[in-house]
Amino acid sequence: MKTKNLAAGFTLVELIVVIVLIGILAAVAIPRFINQTSNARKASLNGLAGAVNSAVILSEAEYRAEGNSATTSLVRTITMDNVTVSVVPGSGAPSASVAGIGTALNNYTGFVIGTPTAGVIPFTLTTNQPTCSLTYADNNLGTATPATAQPIATPIVTGC
Repeated sequence: MKTKNLAAGFTLVELIVVIVLIGILAAVAIPRFINQTSNARKASLNGLAGAVNSAVILSEAEYRAEGNSATTSLVRTITMDNVTVSVVPGSGAPSASVAGIGTALNNYTGFVIGTPTAGVIPFTLTTNQPTCSLTYADNNLGTATPATAQPIATPIVTGC
């Protein structure tokens, strides 16, 4: 009696079809993944902008709660959570410095605070995306008079 040798496995054509399908799926999925990374960076900046705006509101509320006036007070510091925060006189908004908005935020993990210049301080992502950042302007420009304009947190998402 003769027995037939039955080979089990995939044919070359089946393997090539599977490899082509995987290649097509990869070509479609990779650009979407890259776009999601950009979206995540933008969302992170928008989250930081929300945190900065909340810190400004809390700082201004504490400034008023400590009895400071919007028109006459030249007080430059307040105490938030037993920590001294540098503020803009008259408004109570955190100053554009590490001792100001950096301390008021308390936690800015994922970001690096840059060097403040003329009432503006930059926050950049720790992933080294220089054109994907947020700037905080205290709108006081270091003057000794009480500020009248609100601070601005501006996300810059062109390079994300």
